[in-house]
Amino acid sequence: MGNIVAIVGRPNVGKSTLFNRIIQKREAIVDPTCGVTRDRHYGKGEWNGKEFTLIDTGGYVEGSEDVFQKEIDKQVALAIEEADTIIFMVDVSEGVTGMDTEVAQLLRRANKPVFLAVNKADNGDRVQTAVEFYAMGYETLYPVSAINGSGTGELLDALVAAFPDTPADPDDGLPRFAVVGRPNAGKSSLINALIGKERYIVTDVAGTTRDSIDTVYNRFGFDFKLVDTAGIRRKSKVKEDIEFYSVMRSIRTIENADVCLLVVDATRGFDGQVQNIFWLAHRNHKGVVVLVNKWDLVQKDTHTTKMFEQDIRSKMEPFTDVPIVFVSVHQKQRILKALEIALSVHQNRSRRIPTRKLNDTMLPIIEQYPPPATKGKHIKIKFCTQLPTAHPQFAFFCNLPQYLKDPYRRFLENKLREVFDFNGVPITIYFRKK
Repeated sequence: MGNIVAIVGRPNVGKSTLFNRIIQKREAIVDPTCGVTRDRHYGKGEWNGKEFTLIDTGGYVEGSEDVFQKEIDKQVALAIEEADTIIFMVDVSEGVTGMDTEVAQLLRRANKPVFLAVNKADNGDRVQTAVEFYAMGYETLYPVSAINGSGTGELLDALVAAFPDTPADPDDGLPRFAVVGRPNAGKSSLINALIGKERYIVTDVAGTTRDSIDTVYNRFGFDFKLVDTAGIRRKSKVKEDIEFYSVMRSIRTIENADVCLLVVDATRGFDGQVQNIFWLAHRNHKGVVVLVNKWDLVQKDTHTTKMFEQDIRSKMEPFTDVPIVFVSVHQKQRILKALEIALSVHQNRSRRIPTRKLNDTMLPIIEQYPPPATKGKHIKIKFCTQLPTAHPQFAFFCNLPQYLKDPYRRFLENKLREVFDFNGVPITIYFRKK
């Protein structure tokens, strides 16, 4: 289960700078995904071998000071509700402000681990000044400089040390499907159509996350767990129309799933918010099936489906090998078809290719289309293997891995997809020194 960390605080204390510093350390080195839009507000962080999802609440607040306050309270309230751990950021150059005190009060009620990061403490004098923040009642504070990185190591050490040890999931091998999408796209209706008022359930296993219920679904020959955040069923205090809300909920649900059923409202299309959720699933290496819902409400001619599908694929680039199913939850059209496809995506995600078969297939292709020479040096790929991970990752061993560029990585990925069926599943490719 992923740990979710939120950075909260009043405007202009440096939340986004810290966010970028923590994320980019990892993204620049570790994240081999090409073409993934780096969203300003959430990403994967990693420290001391522990991964977490980091959320910057700052990027969402726009408007004048008084609007600020209302929005911030909403953001902080939501971050507190959804995150496991909170970094509370203040600015040493401005001292304790009224707004800081208000955020602190909100956090005090939350009963979650809070780490007080005192930003802009970039010289000895300022580190000395930071002690005035002890007045806010925290036992420990972390003087940091988000811009040059000083102190952030100590903060992250303490942060990941506080993560709970998650017990191994006594997983019975059933695939876990999550229904995600923006509000009012038909997620709840889909879940109700599947479970039905009759609730064909064997067990209600309380998920490891505070408010995620796994429903075992076995009906019509299907057998899987439906990962459903209670948030889908429960109208929260926070208005559902803010993008931040549906993204927060989605992060929680996506982290717990193997395959995400991304519900798109056909009358609204594959808009920015849906794209964010799509890339979130991709970045978390989950299988994806796109369900275009409310298809019965769209005026159609012979080309409508094709045009709609092309539009979605163009917005998914470069990860376009994703099944798209046109459904109507209301009229129960093609729902079972969608489940069949989700099961096959789950099989694709767990597919293991024997090393010998992989080399027999890929090496002749590489020989025929070798990587372009860089700086007069010829790159030779000698061997490849699939890594023993939960999702498909491959290592290609060669003499000069540093010279292999993204276009060739994409070429290899496309060939892997052509030969072996990885429909709906992100693939990661590493180049390693032989």
